[in-house]
Order: sequence, then structure tokens, then C-alpha cells
Amino acid sequence: MRSWKVTKLGNPREVLELQDHSRPSIQEGEILIEVEASSLNFFDILLCQGKYQEKPPIPFTPGAEISGVIREIGKNTQLKVGQRVIATPPLPDGGLSEWVSVPEESVYPIVDSMAATDAAAMFITYQTSYYGLYYRGNLQKGEVLLVHAGAGGVGSAAIQLGKARGAKVIATAGGPDKVQICKNLGADIAIDYIMDDFVEIVKSETNGRGADVIYDPVGADVFDRSRKCIAFDGRLLVIGFAGGRIPEAPVNHALIKNYSIVGVHWGLFARLHPSKVREIHADLMRLYDEKSIRPLIYQAYDFREVPDALEILADRKTYGKLIVKP
Repeated sequence: MRSWKVTKLGNPREVLELQDHSRPSIQEGEILIEVEASSLNFFDILLCQGKYQEKPPIPFTPGAEISGVIREIGKNTQLKVGQRVIATPPLPDGGLSEWVSVPEESVYPIVDSMAATDAAAMFITYQTSYYGLYYRGNLQKGEVLLVHAGAGGVGSAAIQLGKARGAKVIATAGGPDKVQICKNLGADIAIDYIMDDFVEIVKSETNGRGADVIYDPVGADVFDRSRKCIAFDGRLLVIGFAGGRIPEAPVNHALIKNYSIVGVHWGLFARLHPSKVREIHADLMRLYDEKSIRPLIYQAYDFREVPDALEILADRKTYGKLIVKP
């Protein structure tokens, strides 16, 4: 089988090697999966560069989420050969491989109607947005949700999950093409933040009240500006810092406007509450089956094109998720 290996630290094109290996063996409680599709994430680039918080021993295979078919099961497992699944292979043996062996607790069955590319694109983005909006943000039907970077992976999931909950969704994105993507995803209002001031538009669309929940994977100036258009009793969800600068919030402002700044650390939640993750997964499968959600996929690349795809992802000019098919 073929696997991508990081043989030294640096930019993906310089450090990734496509190598041939024997198929992995499985131990008790493990599952052998033939990979149908893998998802690329920005932290795969950071892993290659040695800049991610997790630093696996070299050589290692990146890739945090895959979809595929179970071909072999170890003793004392509940899953079955032939089942189609999503899996999150732990490092150092990640998902950019044609076969993976993973612990059963890292495997999640999917509905037969789900395309392999959709399945590989779903797990991290939709779990993060579901946990952020429904658990941490307590989003309610009829509330106003402002989603930043709406054409991105987690942003596109947040738009769809917001609409599924019955919220009025306002989305921001950079440029007319990405604005149209947000509209196609179901956003009631989509704002080109390059051309327009989202603060004024949000205030206008809510009669000065502001957004009840703000979903912010950007940080930096976007976070600072978001504080100016959040409603009384609002919840400002801190998802990440794609904008680079980690902002600071004056707590007196939160007191005066009576809003909450809410951290969303799905990875820690998943480690502490794995049963809750499975409950979320089951509900996401229901929403997918009802056609309420569909992953936004930028492009599916050939397995040999992984370095090219990661380079494109690094430019931050893509939308949705990038997928690799062995």
C-alpha cells in the first residue's frame, strides 16, 4: 500500500514522500479500513512544519479524518466487516494512506447513502460547529446567528446547522464568489467583508439589536468588530484564530453589554466526553439523511497530488474542504 510520510520538517512539498509499505496489522479492539477518501486540514501543514502542538516522531503520516470500508476486525469489537465508516486515525499513522488500522473508539458508522467524499469532509467541521452552536452557544429557533468565514470548512457547516436549528443566518465572506457560496448554503444575508461593514449591516438587519450568537473562527479584527454588533445576552463563540492575531477583550465591555465570550474547544470535549461525540454523530447522520446538511467540497484530488493540494490550502484561497481519493 502507499502512504505519505513526513521524513523531515518543513513545507509539505519539501518533506512529504510517497512510500510503499505493507498493510498494517490489527490488534485486539482495532479495525482495518480500506480508505475511500481522506480530508485535508490546515493543521496538516503545521504538522509538516513542526509548528502544531502535537509533534509526532518522524517519520509519520498526517491526515486526521478518513472515510472507508471495514475489511478486518480485531477481537472484542462491535463493528462488522463491510461497514462503511468515518475514522480519525491517531498519529503517527494518520489517514493519508490507502489502508489504516485504528482503535474501535475512533470509528463511526455512516449511512449507506453518504458519498465517500462527503463522509471524509464531515467529521471535524460539523462536530465543531454542532458543539459550538448547540452546546456552547445554545442557539435557539428564531435567533440571529452571525457566521464569519462562511465559505470555509467550519463556517459552511455553521451556516447549515444554524438554518437547521431555525435561526436567521447572516454570513460574512471575502469576495463575491464566496458570498454567493454562503447564499447557496442557505444564509439569509451574505456580506462581502472586503467591500462592506458587517457591523452596520448586522445592526440594520436586527433593528439595532445585534446578533444573538456570533461564530468566529477568525479572531483578530473580526473579533474586535464583532463585539460592536452583539445583542444583549449574546454569545460570542471563539472557534479559532485564522486571522493570525489573538485578540484581547476588555471585560468591562462584556459586562456593560451583558454578553458572553465562549470558548469552543471541541478536541478537549471529544476526549472528555466520547459518548457525547457519538450522540452528535448520530444526529448529524440524521440531518444528512434529511438533506439539511451537505459538506462543502472545494475539490477532490488524486492521492499523488497531496503536496499540491496542501500548497493550495496554505494559500487560504479555497473554500470548504479539500479531499484526497486513493
